[in-house]
Amino acid sequence: MNSASTVKMEKTMFVPLFLLICFFSPGQLQTQSDKDLIPQGKQTESLGKEPANASYQQQTSLQDIHAVLRQMSALLGEQRAEIRHLQRENEAQAAKLRELELQNTELDKVKQQVQAFSSLISAQTGELIAIKAKANVTENQVEVLKRERTVKQVAFSASLLASGSGTVGPFNTHTPLVFRNVVTNIGNAYNPHTGFFIAPVRGAYHFEFYIGAHGHASHPSGAVLVKNGQATFIAYEHQPSHYGSSANGITLLLEVGDVVFLRLWVNSMMSDSENHHSTFSGHLLFIM
Repeated sequence: MNSASTVKMEKTMFVPLFLLICFFSPGQLQTQSDKDLIPQGKQTESLGKEPANASYQQQTSLQDIHAVLRQMSALLGEQRAEIRHLQRENEAQAAKLRELELQNTELDKVKQQVQAFSSLISAQTGELIAIKAKANVTENQVEVLKRERTVKQVAFSASLLASGSGTVGPFNTHTPLVFRNVVTNIGNAYNPHTGFFIAPVRGAYHFEFYIGAHGHASHPSGAVLVKNGQATFIAYEHQPSHYGSSANGITLLLEVGDVVFLRLWVNSMMSDSENHHSTFSGHLLFIM
C-alpha cells in the first residue's frame, strides 16, 4: 500500500472518531453547567425531573453512537475494499515488474549474443577482405604472366604479293612496302594492310628481309628497314639482266609502340611470284 492511500484512510477514520468525541462532550458539559447555575433550593425541586431527562439524553446519545458506529463500520468496509483493491494492484504491478525484469534479462542475453555475432561478422569480414586482396594480387599476377607469355610469343613472316606474280616500282620517291601474304603472325604485331610492325613490349627484336627482282639497266632492286621513320639497314642489288636478289637482317631494341617497316628505295623495283622471293620476317628475341 502506498503512502497516499494510508494518509487517505487515516483522514477518513479520524472523522467519525472526532464526531464520537463531540457527542460525549456537550452532554457532560451541559450537565455540569446546569448544576452550577441552578440554586441549591431549586435543585431539590428539580430532582424529581432529572431521571426522565437523563434517560432521554442517554437514549439520544446511544442512538447517535450507534449511527456513528454504523458510519465507522461502513467506512471500515470501504477501507478494507480499497485496501484489497490496492493489494491486488500492487500484486499486479509486482508481477509486471518481475516480467519486465525477466524481459530485461533476456534482452541483455540477446544483446550479448548480438555483440558476439557482430564481433564474429567483423572478424569474418576482415578475413574476407584479406582473402579478396590476396585474390586480386593473384589475379593481377596471373594477368601479368598471361601478358608476358603472350608478348613473348611474337613472330611474323610475310611475302610481298597476296597472289600471282608481279613487280612493284619503280617510283621517284621512297615508298613504303606492304607485304600482304601473311604466313605467320603470332601476337598480331604485324599489320598486313599497312605493312607496319608495332612492338607490343619493350625488348630485343630480330628482323630479316629478302629482295628479288629481274635485272634492268636503269632500275636496281633495293629496300631499307625503317624504325620510327629512321632508315637502318638496306638490301640492294643492281644488275642489267637476269634475276638478282639481296638480303639483310638486323636486331633492334624496341620500346612499346615503336614502328618498323620496309621502304622501297627510290627508282627501285621489287618482284614476287608464287615462289615468294621477296619476304619480310621478324620475331621477339627476349623482353627487356
